[in-house]
Amino acid sequence: MYYPRALEYSFQAAASQFPIVLLTGPRQVGKTTLLQHLAKSRRGYVTLDDPAVRVLAQSDPALFLQRYEPPVMIDEIQYAPQLLPHIKMHVDRKREPGAFWLTGSQHFHLMKNVSETLAGRVAILSLLGFTTRERRRRNVHVDPFLPTPEALATRGTEAPKLTLKRVFEDIWLGTFPVLVTKRVRDRDLFYSSYLQTYLQRDVKDLAQVGNEATFLRFLTACAARTGQMLNLTDLARDADIAVNTAKNWLSVLQASFQITLLQPYHTNITKRLVKTPKLYFLDTGLCAYLTRWSDPATLESGAMGGTLLETYVVAEVLKSWWNQGKQAALYYLRTKDGYEIDLLLQQDRHVYPVEIKKAASPRREWAQAFDSLNTLKLDWPAGAVVCLRRDALPLSDKVTATPVGTV
Repeated sequence: MYYPRALEYSFQAAASQFPIVLLTGPRQVGKTTLLQHLAKSRRGYVTLDDPAVRVLAQSDPALFLQRYEPPVMIDEIQYAPQLLPHIKMHVDRKREPGAFWLTGSQHFHLMKNVSETLAGRVAILSLLGFTTRERRRRNVHVDPFLPTPEALATRGTEAPKLTLKRVFEDIWLGTFPVLVTKRVRDRDLFYSSYLQTYLQRDVKDLAQVGNEATFLRFLTACAARTGQMLNLTDLARDADIAVNTAKNWLSVLQASFQITLLQPYHTNITKRLVKTPKLYFLDTGLCAYLTRWSDPATLESGAMGGTLLETYVVAEVLKSWWNQGKQAALYYLRTKDGYEIDLLLQQDRHVYPVEIKKAASPRREWAQAFDSLNTLKLDWPAGAVVCLRRDALPLSDKVTATPVGTV
């Protein structure tokens, strides 16, 4: 059974304008399924995961493109960068919109090759795991998350009403389609297998890691720090590696879509702000598996319950922008004076603050957390406190308590 994805419209719009569309994202999030659904039977398909096909693409890319003529979808294009110059020559001759649909699971090296070879010819989109709306098969074609009253009212239409129990079941299970759709019922076996595949393919390709056990220890140390400010020295010490190695391996996790680093908001005026990024896992299920939470109830009541809820919301906000083919200008705010705001979205010279609370009974003082923005003389038209309340509730003339399902 196919689950509609929010990225469908953005992908189709890009394919109608660009000769090449590249869909990036981590393994097993449904990139191939999405594109096969959109293509139906109207284009060829080939995957470079097949060793024999990969050898042909690497050794004789011209022959490869004669055998697999456009319109064609090529899976895992990062395995044969030799194809890119030949794809460029083909589209320069014909300029057919949507001639090549490409997917890739490694962002760093792939993007370097694409930007050098296909500049001006390729549209690039990113897909992560299921959103809350996608997993419940609600209306997925909504604007990106922005905490204005109008946008929140629109997103609130058909938004799932999530209880504390249901939210943490989602967090614990994660967003990989095979788990959400129950094609794989053993969650621990899936993540164990996923990690082995990830370590043996992406990690070795990106970082030439010799000791997989050491990298797994590093990955687990990162999972324990989700939602926290990044301290490279402490991270390296806990993983028993050098600081430079930790920095390099963090870039590997970013390149393979396992984590994102949320940068602190700063302007020339507010130079007192802390300049350290916060680390967030992009899939809470993998994070919970690595930190060994045995079930949703234990996770919810445990020490990481609040930070994993924050991780979940940050990932949902990020996906809401990526699924519309847009880059999200997301930051966090923490000053040396003690002011903290979990999320700041920047748009059109305005900032939109978002706090995340593991609570269901809104309090008026939640809105006071945003007073720091006035002190810093930042223009903020509206803000939100994302919480476990079932319905939206105004906390002030500019701040709304927003159900987590609305995100």
